[in-house]
Amino acid sequence: MRVAVIDIGSYSCRLSIGSIENELEIIYEEGNITALSEGVKSSGLLKKEKMEYTIGVLKDYINKAKEFKVDSIVAVGTQALRIAKNAQEFISMAKESLGLEVKVISPEEEGRYSFLAVGYSLKPEGKFCIIDQGGGSTEYVCGQDLMPEKVVSLPFGIVNLTEEFIHNDPPLNYELESLKNFLDEQIREVKEDCQTLVGLGGTITTIAAIEYGVFPYKGHMVHGKRLSLDSVMFWLETLSSMKEEQRIKSFPQIEPKRAKVIIPGIVIFYRSMVMFGKKEILVSDWGLKEGIIVDEYLKRKKEKEKGSE
Repeated sequence: MRVAVIDIGSYSCRLSIGSIENELEIIYEEGNITALSEGVKSSGLLKKEKMEYTIGVLKDYINKAKEFKVDSIVAVGTQALRIAKNAQEFISMAKESLGLEVKVISPEEEGRYSFLAVGYSLKPEGKFCIIDQGGGSTEYVCGQDLMPEKVVSLPFGIVNLTEEFIHNDPPLNYELESLKNFLDEQIREVKEDCQTLVGLGGTITTIAAIEYGVFPYKGHMVHGKRLSLDSVMFWLETLSSMKEEQRIKSFPQIEPKRAKVIIPGIVIFYRSMVMFGKKEILVSDWGLKEGIIVDEYLKRKKEKEKGSE
């Protein structure tokens, strides 16, 4: 059986296709920056051109899923579609033009799927906490094995933090300090004692790709890598001293559309590591969409085991 999962995020839209027969295997992945939530913080509305662009990406994903002869397509929406006043318009567009049912999931569901993906693929020992940083929200999920014990979703991500705090290119010192102070207050409320901190999302995987010289991007070459606090601080200082255009020219790992918003993303992980008292962070390329595939795989496995009893 093959399952395609589409994650319609606030900043990027991503596709994973998994084979879940006797073993679980991710056989295809693709991602595009669609910036669906751009301007939502100020207007409360998804922009028409962003909706149309995202629908075009979804159409390509559906065609790709058909090429792989998938048995089902699951499409989920996160923070942008949770908060935008006209989210239903986008959901209707997907249904009417593509025949695609988009399910808007809760922050808790999002966090649990991401935790499941990390627990299944990286198997961190003891208690671990994941930081699933997105475009419009960031989930902190702590637990052990495949069992999340605490899920907290904070309503900030790289898009709304950039819009609120970063108004200069490169950012000014006071903008970065204001951002750090804001994040420290938020993270202080969610920090937990844990053995391992795990980072998810395009920012941390991009930094890992730069650190380890991975280009073009290959998820399996980043998945499971570790970044020290010193490295995260180094890349924050390096990239925040550059103009957006210079970041793109200097580091091919940084997607042009990500260059503008990457700084708040790095600050989220930097301040989280400091507040959690961790000298390193484990990087996961797997997240929400892989978690949904893992969940389906484990359900099928359980059913098969019951049937053979």
